[in-house]
Amino acid sequence: MRKSIEATIEEIVQPIVDAKNFEIVDIEYVKEAGEYYLRVYLDKEGGISLSDCEVVSRELSEILDKKDPIKDNYFLEVSSPGLDRPLKKDKDFERYKGRDVEIKLYKPMNGSKQFEGELVGLTEDNNIKVIIDGEEVDFTRKEVALIRLAIKF
Repeated sequence: MRKSIEATIEEIVQPIVDAKNFEIVDIEYVKEAGEYYLRVYLDKEGGISLSDCEVVSRELSEILDKKDPIKDNYFLEVSSPGLDRPLKKDKDFERYKGRDVEIKLYKPMNGSKQFEGELVGLTEDNNIKVIIDGEEVDFTRKEVALIRLAIKF
């Protein structure tokens, strides 16, 4: 059900963001502490602003009120993906080549479930290639629970 709702919302919000030259980074429909949240993460060249998010939130809210594709009560949140944004789409792996990433696996590999390294990109087999301690390591997308940009201070 969650994936179906997220796909439906993406179809609804895509024309809104296309008209503004924004990009959908991710859409989540989750239940937290007994409440449902619909989260839409956006970005654009130069970064998304609070007023950009507000405009999309208003337009999307009007359409969702009319179409009512979600039967549960929920909170709508439209925001930036943040500095430690997750990488999900193929274009994310292309755009952030050379950047440091954090990887969390579902199951341990060589005794660890967490890795950090430099993103090389996607292989021909659609695996994620990362340089860790000077060695190239491939991760299948199925084994990766989360990959996101690492924040260095």
